[in-house]
Amino acid sequence: MASLEGGTYSARLIPAISNLLDSAGLTKAQIDGLVVVDGPGSFTGLRVGLSTVKALCEILEKPLATVSMLEALAITYGNEGETVTAVLDAGRGEVYVGEHRVGSACASLAQPSIEKLDVFVKRAPLIQSPIVTTFPKLAGALAAASAPATVVDALAADAIASIGLRKLLCGNTTDAATLDANYIRRSDAELFSLPKH
Repeated sequence: MASLEGGTYSARLIPAISNLLDSAGLTKAQIDGLVVVDGPGSFTGLRVGLSTVKALCEILEKPLATVSMLEALAITYGNEGETVTAVLDAGRGEVYVGEHRVGSACASLAQPSIEKLDVFVKRAPLIQSPIVTTFPKLAGALAAASAPATVVDALAADAIASIGLRKLLCGNTTDAATLDANYIRRSDAELFSLPKH
């Protein structure tokens, strides 16, 4: 699939899906289910992706599975039955954190959070589970704090799709009509529109 970089997601996503179906020799009627990442991530990217998938689910009447990026890291780099703490760069000196118990098709999650990088580094030595991250700066800071983390590659779409497929096959689906993004953090628009005290 061609990269969507260099143009707006909203303008290029549907043509990219169409091109992908064409290259696979498939029609939209042959889609049996859809998978989408529900966060955390960029506000625009999540809104466009979720809106597109929700519309496709409604039009095609197909089931939907959602995958969290934190969950996907835990499943990909953890073992079944293991608890894994997945951490992603959230920008602004913050990190997204999710502690997951890895299952065969999904991972159960303690409440995801957003934390200041320095606060997470201070508490990390108390975390009993393996820590995986795509954020090398965090791994360096954790190593200095005697809380080693494994730096892993960011996941490609096929890894996410594989997790979503397992969810679809075991009936772990989401109602597209009520699906909302898991932003974890409030948007800049929300933050900057808050009344000043």
